[in-house]
Amino acid sequence: MSKTTVRDVDMEPEPPASPERTSAQRTEGASRAFALLLVITGAAGVLAAWVITLDKFKLLEAKVKGETFVPGCSLNPVVSCGSVMESDQASVFGFPNPMLGLVTYGIVVCVGMSLLARARFPRWYWLTFNVGTLFGVVFCAWLMFQSLYRINALCLWCCLAWVATIIMFWYVTSFNVRKGFLPAPGWLKSFFGEFTWVMPVLHIGIIGMLILTRWWDFWTS
Repeated sequence: MSKTTVRDVDMEPEPPASPERTSAQRTEGASRAFALLLVITGAAGVLAAWVITLDKFKLLEAKVKGETFVPGCSLNPVVSCGSVMESDQASVFGFPNPMLGLVTYGIVVCVGMSLLARARFPRWYWLTFNVGTLFGVVFCAWLMFQSLYRINALCLWCCLAWVATIIMFWYVTSFNVRKGFLPAPGWLKSFFGEFTWVMPVLHIGIIGMLILTRWWDFWTS
């Protein structure tokens, strides 16, 4: 009767990974830091949308009563939330934009909380989520253009929502690239693995420069 040595066991080849095992690895839960980032950015978006929605209702109520309501964030001719809320762009879908934000940012908070509870989502879910954040960042870019060059005023709560959406989009995209859910070359995976923060900082920095130059005379006067 032959004896199996420890060396013989160590030299035995490992069985190939089953499709089920590979799928489990690809849908493994995200890191706690990433989950917290989704909760925080989603909560910031909900807060901004909630405050803007309340102020919008107060503006409408004041109009009905023939009164005047000035939102608390209307600080000067440039930082004028009231001017933004009363614009046509503030209800581009036929209802106040922040009402859409209450739903979408709320979903982001739910996703983040689910990840903190160690939930795992398949590839299609993450790609759908990424498309949602892409829509959000494109919509915010359109609103930024309208705010800077058509309405000629800024809303501080809107700016908070923009920043939250930009951070959210880049980190979700980074997650999908690093997990292999989005096809990408190796150098891009390595870049996102080390320097994901560069993209949202650069993105927000460009917007900051546009705001600075758009009203340069006002800021320096």
